[in-house]
Amino acid sequence: MAATPLDWIFGYGSLVWRPAFPALEQRPARVRGFTRRFWQGSTDHRGVPGAPGRVVTLVPEAGATCWGMAYRVEPSRIEEILGTLDVREQGGYTRHEVPLELVATEGGMPQAAVVGLMYVAGPGNPNYLGPAPLDAIAAQVLRSTGPSGPNPEYVLRLAAALREMGADDEHVFGLAARIAARP
Repeated sequence: MAATPLDWIFGYGSLVWRPAFPALEQRPARVRGFTRRFWQGSTDHRGVPGAPGRVVTLVPEAGATCWGMAYRVEPSRIEEILGTLDVREQGGYTRHEVPLELVATEGGMPQAAVVGLMYVAGPGNPNYLGPAPLDAIAAQVLRSTGPSGPNPEYVLRLAAALREMGADDEHVFGLAARIAARP
């Protein structure tokens, strides 16, 4: 049975390594025209009000490609799963339908194009922090922790998951290197 557009959810942050919902299929994927940046404040997961952590969002950029993980979910559970994700991504993220490129797998799954949902936090939301030098982002991440754990863990786990899938992300890897180098 062919998947409908709402059967796929694309994760590019913690959803890459901790989806926390059941999936029928999980595939590395990419979305074109966006780049991942640690420009979103987190006051509910990796920071607290008054001392936000930094988490990723996607920023439109011509020619860019963002790697992540796509999850095909049971159509009968999509509303339940999206309800859970709406709570998880409540700090300024909104849903967007996007074309996804599913990467071919060693197990024989061919490359495929599907439409999926992803959550993006843009400049209009109250938790948006915007661009900053990587050293300043690293300093903020190093001093931040929240209900979901220390902010450095988020950065390092994302970097490890991206490396495992063979993705290249200069922003994430540069930030992870700065964090790993600090005591």
